[in-house]
Amino acid sequence: MTVVAALQLATGVPVERILAFEDEIRGADLVVLPEAVLGGYPRGEPFVEYFGASVTVPGPEVTELAGLAARTGAGLVVGVIERDGSTLYSTVVFLDPRLGLVAKHRKLVPTARERLVWGRGDGSTLPVVPTAAGRAGAAICWENHMPLLRAAMYAKGVEIWCAPTADDRDVWQASMRHIADEGRCFVVSACPYEAEGDDPFRGGSVIVGPLGDVLAGPLRDAEGLITAEIDLEQIVAARHSLDVSGHYARPDVFSLTVDERPRDGVT
Repeated sequence: MTVVAALQLATGVPVERILAFEDEIRGADLVVLPEAVLGGYPRGEPFVEYFGASVTVPGPEVTELAGLAARTGAGLVVGVIERDGSTLYSTVVFLDPRLGLVAKHRKLVPTARERLVWGRGDGSTLPVVPTAAGRAGAAICWENHMPLLRAAMYAKGVEIWCAPTADDRDVWQASMRHIADEGRCFVVSACPYEAEGDDPFRGGSVIVGPLGDVLAGPLRDAEGLITAEIDLEQIVAARHSLDVSGHYARPDVFSLTVDERPRDGVT
């Protein structure tokens, strides 16, 4: 058995706030944190101020989180606002206890007001990485509603579907259960909790099993860590009846091409 967890915190916290959960994190094999936990979710503040709160990848904040992973033995999947040149991205970083920063994923499509401040990622950052808990990939917030992205990640063999989000609606729980059931994978979603201000987040972090069964959460109206013990053999058993990129696929009827080339503005 291995242990996966979701750490529910506000967005835009200092890295020290995450480090304060070191004792709670210890013992987990993989911990997922919310979208924009470092850098913050855009709230209409002046762009220069928001830009200043962002982080570089790699960078000092990511290095501190890598140290947390090393001390606790837990892999970390963390939502950050990444600064690259003069553009910001909603990004997830994957931190390994031994290797540090091993991968990142940039959100492909910012939503609504996010489009005013975030750039769009490309197909070059769609990793599925080995962790102590299983093969982990990430889809950020409403990327989880992109059917072709889900199909691509399933085909990569994702076992732990990490869903950092800012969506605290009740319907989000249905989406997480659907993805777990569709992909026959474990889903760990981490949502922010913020009680203050005009735009609060209620939380809703949840862990779901490969038949859509809720294993932990949803955690509402509080900070905290939720955990669940998982067994990857449950995925094997669940995919006996449904393997959407295997025996349940119809490549003679449907095909999907994924362009994973970097799309730099200048080559």
